[in-house]
Amino acid sequence: MSDYLWFEGIPFPTEEYKKETIEESRDKFVIRDEDTAIVTYPKSGSHWLIEIVCLIQTKGDPTWIQSVPIWDRVPWIETQNGYKILISKEGPRLFSSHLPFHLFPKSFFSSKAKVIYLIRNPRDVLVSGYFFWSKMKFVKNPESLRTYFEWFLKGNVAYGSWFEHTRAWLSMRERDNFLLLSYEDMKKDEKSTIKKICDFLGKKLEPDELDMVLKYSSFQAMKENKMSNLSLIPENLASNDLVLLRKGTTGDWKNHFTVAQAEAFDKVFQEKMAGFPPGLFPWE
Repeated sequence: MSDYLWFEGIPFPTEEYKKETIEESRDKFVIRDEDTAIVTYPKSGSHWLIEIVCLIQTKGDPTWIQSVPIWDRVPWIETQNGYKILISKEGPRLFSSHLPFHLFPKSFFSSKAKVIYLIRNPRDVLVSGYFFWSKMKFVKNPESLRTYFEWFLKGNVAYGSWFEHTRAWLSMRERDNFLLLSYEDMKKDEKSTIKKICDFLGKKLEPDELDMVLKYSSFQAMKENKMSNLSLIPENLASNDLVLLRKGTTGDWKNHFTVAQAEAFDKVFQEKMAGFPPGLFPWE
């Protein structure tokens, strides 16, 4: 049980995060035009998307994803280890981030670098977050889903408010170097999503290569891949019953929310996300 590292009003996990690193990644990190970032709010399907993008890079060959831990393959720019890897890496870089818009490297906004932003129904994000963070030893652990529900609506969870994170990043959605994806669409039609990512990144896959990407990014394949399922996390950081890939479904929130919670959530969602065009959120 730990609290948070607070930086400019945003709570971060206490392990692997330092104010200096977050500040430096925002103010000093120089993003190159050929870089690609995968940006998500936590528990939106980040690891699944990372796996897909890695497999697109290798044309479906699983050697890379099965031999290098996910955090070394596609480092998190705001973590100490990730930042260190990225500043010394030559050529085009592929990296991940959960950073809110205002803390993302400033150099991105005047570059041609690409960002893939993945959204997911925040109700499912909340439930998934509860089960995940309650097993971690470097964030504030909720004693019940009811507690976590209240924290989530107020933004008092790792990386702050889902609503603010999503609203700010969606302001980029008309830009050519920004690709918006949803977890729900990926679940519905992963093949189309992979093709969309390939088009965005300027990659081409043969039909058999596409099949390999689908095969090795499946829920089961990722659950069994110790380089991707977080089973390599040291015992002092997480309880040994931590499961990264718990269900990998959509709509699980219905099994956990009370009627009152569902109504309270709808109210906050409508208030905070007002102004977006109908149909933008595929879970509505």
